[in-house]
Amino acid sequence: FVISDDGKTSGIIVYIKQSLKLENIESKSKEEIENYKDQIKKQNHQNILEIRQVIQSYGDVGKIYLGGIPMIADDMMTFIKSDIVVFGIGVLLFIIATLWFVFRKLIWIIVPISSCIASVVIMTGLLGLLGWKVTVISSNFIALMLILTMAMNIHMSTRFLQLKKNSPSKNNLEIISLTTRKMFWPILYTVLTTILAFLSLIFSEIKPIIDFGWMMTFGLITSFIITFTLLPTFLSFAPSGNISLKKEQNSKFTTFLGSISISNKNLIFSVTGIVIILSIIGISKLEVENSFINYFNKNTEIYKGMKLIDEELGGTTPLEVILKFPKKEKEKKSSEDDEFEDWGDENDKNDDKYWFTKDKIDKIASVHNYLDSLPEIGKVLSFSSIIDVATQLNNNKPLGTLEMGVLYSKIPESIKTEIIDPYLSIENDEARISLRIIDSQENLRRNDLINKINFDLKDKIGLEESEYQLAGVLILFNNLLQSLFKSQILTLGLVMIGIFTMFLILFRNTKLSLIGVVPNFIAAFFILGIIGLLEIPLDMMTITIAAITIGIAVDNSIHYIYRFKEEFNKIKDYNKTLQLCHSTVGVAILNTSITIVFGFSILVLSKFIPTIYFGMFTGLAMLLAMISVLTLLPALILIIKPFGKSA
Repeated sequence: FVISDDGKTSGIIVYIKQSLKLENIESKSKEEIENYKDQIKKQNHQNILEIRQVIQSYGDVGKIYLGGIPMIADDMMTFIKSDIVVFGIGVLLFIIATLWFVFRKLIWIIVPISSCIASVVIMTGLLGLLGWKVTVISSNFIALMLILTMAMNIHMSTRFLQLKKNSPSKNNLEIISLTTRKMFWPILYTVLTTILAFLSLIFSEIKPIIDFGWMMTFGLITSFIITFTLLPTFLSFAPSGNISLKKEQNSKFTTFLGSISISNKNLIFSVTGIVIILSIIGISKLEVENSFINYFNKNTEIYKGMKLIDEELGGTTPLEVILKFPKKEKEKKSSEDDEFEDWGDENDKNDDKYWFTKDKIDKIASVHNYLDSLPEIGKVLSFSSIIDVATQLNNNKPLGTLEMGVLYSKIPESIKTEIIDPYLSIENDEARISLRIIDSQENLRRNDLINKINFDLKDKIGLEESEYQLAGVLILFNNLLQSLFKSQILTLGLVMIGIFTMFLILFRNTKLSLIGVVPNFIAAFFILGIIGLLEIPLDMMTITIAAITIGIAVDNSIHYIYRFKEEFNKIKDYNKTLQLCHSTVGVAILNTSITIVFGFSILVLSKFIPTIYFGMFTGLAMLLAMISVLTLLPALILIIKPFGKSA
């Protein structure tokens, strides 16, 4: 741990003293505990700043890296603060550009942006009042709120302009009233479906993900209220004349997709079939194995430090194996034990020296040697390591239990505390074997490794399940990912059932409800399939993509079907209704989807790799969902004819 095999790399291990203590934690309030944790974070931050200053002053000596859990935690907080600012500004600038492209008038940039900013400011204030902390997972909260609020605002503004164009004789107040009446139910259901998706995160059993689910739920409720209160107020100040949508250029793409839906249904269904097959293959390859080191960019100090420790100083991720020896009643001293009396003090009543039996030492050595033989494991330390050193000092003559006991009783307490107490608990009849995993090793499979160690300790070493326990960061991290995978698969099913139920309530038509959910479910599963085919392991952020994608993408289906039903009741012709919907609500779907896709793409500017993946794949999923809603959904409507026959 302190010097590499080639002698070219040396490490200094620093244990930070706990200067702040919280006595009687059970009796403390939540606020007191949070304040204590904040003090610890500030103290760690100050420590790290001072250590970095010391490191910089020795820059001429060689390359010096800082590593360890406290530094990673502190740097992560810096990343979060940076991400919040970058995401917020990036998404805001992109939304302004999108609004200019869609509306080409300054007033139609100011109105929706004002509404979005108001939602974010109100929700951020609410988070402060509730004392909710922003974590790595929820660091994209502001960006998501801006994106989803903007999607609602674009639908409202587009419908306002379309109604204004169709009814030029009506004044602004009448048009606003008509717009809010027509858009209330579709937007309400889109918000409810998106809330359902984010609420599914509360079943994850992991607090930061649960908090993120609640944050987005309250955020969407806030955005909905603002969209139907503040936005209409802003619209009332919009100029009543010379209002138009930039429709010609925007409608070319939706018109093209509409023509494909009418004349190339077989092509659409064939492509859908291929997508479903690829999705099944990809999903079957999904896994949650992940290297912590791969969460960070290669040019960050975290990555460089972890990589160096991994390759030269025995590995990074700690794993502990605790051996538990059966407690026996005090045995009669053997003749060998009697010899201790001659070595020790006559008044020495400490029986600790009798603890060192051959059975215990052999068991520690056999487990130590087994763990040391595994290629995934770097350095292994245990009481066996101490014995090896003592054997070398004893001219390579093995120490007997007698020598070990005597040696233990004669070692000064200060040395005993440093080299023996970390590995033995004589009082509890336990031994600790400390090891590190080589986290940067390719094809490392944590779960498989843990299962293999568990199996071999029982099968090869012959230990009972009650005789050992695995612990440490590796177990914690692996359990987190495994439990998250199981919970999210279950909640994905709940999201699908919940959204299908909402469609039934909204449309009161089983066929129409199935038609509405299918394109979005296919898009969400296809993105999971792509992740599986690319062999990218799921992590605490990417595992939520499917549920969130369904919740957001289904909004397009609701708007499209709601408008199709409204127009079909007037036109009574499926093909003509489809063409009209593609040139009206289809344009709004295109605009909102582009906003969402590029909004999520801003997340690639993060320094945290899971956030980058989350942004990329959610954006791609939204793009696929938009294409699916404007091709597969209308094709299914034309085939099934859920609104009855054409006139």
